[in-house]
Amino acid sequence: MFELQPLDPLVYRDKTRKSSFILIAIFASLAMLFSTLLIQSFGTSGGNNFRLNLLGVVTGLVVSILLVRYHLCHLAFMKEAVYGWHLKRNLMRITNVMHRVKALAADDHPLAMQVLRFYHLAVEQMHRLDGNDSATLEIKAEKLAHQQRMEVLNLDLEQTRFDPAWIAQLSDRQAEAS
Repeated sequence: MFELQPLDPLVYRDKTRKSSFILIAIFASLAMLFSTLLIQSFGTSGGNNFRLNLLGVVTGLVVSILLVRYHLCHLAFMKEAVYGWHLKRNLMRITNVMHRVKALAADDHPLAMQVLRFYHLAVEQMHRLDGNDSATLEIKAEKLAHQQRMEVLNLDLEQTRFDPAWIAQLSDRQAEAS
């Protein structure tokens, strides 16, 4: 279950920028370390050590990814970056089945209406966090029309949670309707 968190866009961008610089420094350090170790261990003096350099960079990349995945993503300095990744990942899940969601929402299916409401709120937050105000204006009309339909149906407008299992439920529902 993913839940939208209230974040200050300036703080979000500042913290994600800092975490990005830290990750870049870790990757660069590991790539240089592994390249140096490989060249010192297996390289030839004055020879072509390009493959060893490349292997060191690839090894540094793999180790960096593993460090982020299994250790660093749980640390406080990565909180905002991890949140942003999860936000965009969940939006992509919905975007991949948006044709189904919109079709069911047009038939006033409550779960589809909730998923679409979450999508509107999440896209709006993503654009606000990224500082993309022009994109927020584009979705505003669709969001308002959907909000009015939800009010008529007496559905909760505070749809700040999303469960990826809902996508499967909507897919099953549309398969039944076909």
